[in-house]
Amino acid sequence: MSSVLYDAQGPRAKRRNVVLTVVFLLAAAAVLWWVVTTLEEKGQLEWDQWKMFLTSTEPWSTYLWPGLRNTLKAAALAMVIALPLGAVLGIARLSDHVWIRVPAAVVVEFFRAIPVLVLMIFGLALFSEYTDVSTDDRPLYAVVTGLVLYNAAVLAEIVRAGILSLPKGQGEGALAIGMRKNQVMRLILLPQAVTAMLPAIVSQLVVIVKDTALGGAVLTFPELLSAANTMSAYYGANIIASYTVVAVLFIAFNFALTSFAGWLERRLRRGKRSSGAVLPAADPVGGANA
Repeated sequence: MSSVLYDAQGPRAKRRNVVLTVVFLLAAAAVLWWVVTTLEEKGQLEWDQWKMFLTSTEPWSTYLWPGLRNTLKAAALAMVIALPLGAVLGIARLSDHVWIRVPAAVVVEFFRAIPVLVLMIFGLALFSEYTDVSTDDRPLYAVVTGLVLYNAAVLAEIVRAGILSLPKGQGEGALAIGMRKNQVMRLILLPQAVTAMLPAIVSQLVVIVKDTALGGAVLTFPELLSAANTMSAYYGANIIASYTVVAVLFIAFNFALTSFAGWLERRLRRGKRSSGAVLPAADPVGGANA
């Protein structure tokens, strides 16, 4: 049966896909086997290399937990500031007033074009030269500043694209009954666009969490990855085991974040259906029907 996206597969296409799937699985199994055997030959899978993470609380209480706490602290501060700032910039880019729209576009494009690491380094120099922030707090301030400036610019584009993806009739109908444009944006467009924007917003929040590691690598910010480096250098922990534990912690937190976002999106969609709100139909190409 044909679809709007592609034609139904014939017998040859089905056989080819089965063969490609088997080849891919065999290649993946071969790579995994090579990794495991190489680690075993190097002694990386011995119990002595991993037991400190399972039998002792010192690596967790002294290194991993403080690092994870700093990672979450920096990420949370960046999210709290970047989300509303990005929303304001995204809405400003849709303004009818040139003196609002053009400066907002310049700010968004400027900070979106600069690597977040460069923004963190500039932030550290700024707080070192022109403020009285203590030496211990400067890395945190610099990391949050870089994350906020870059991700607010990206979130602004997500907000703008989410609003523009809605059917034009939504806003035009509200204007026709006498609502002001700010009321249309606040009461009609934004509530509907939130559901469409949520997956992209959550993806950017995951990026914020991961990018905190840049502060540990360059700015001596004591986040989770930096804690693993310190633990390996001074506590004698195996570096591969340390990085594996850190990776598992990052995966667990980001999975929890995306799972919560998925639950929230489903809840919002159910609420809109029960309230009779009109949801934009999914476009086969990936947008929304105008």
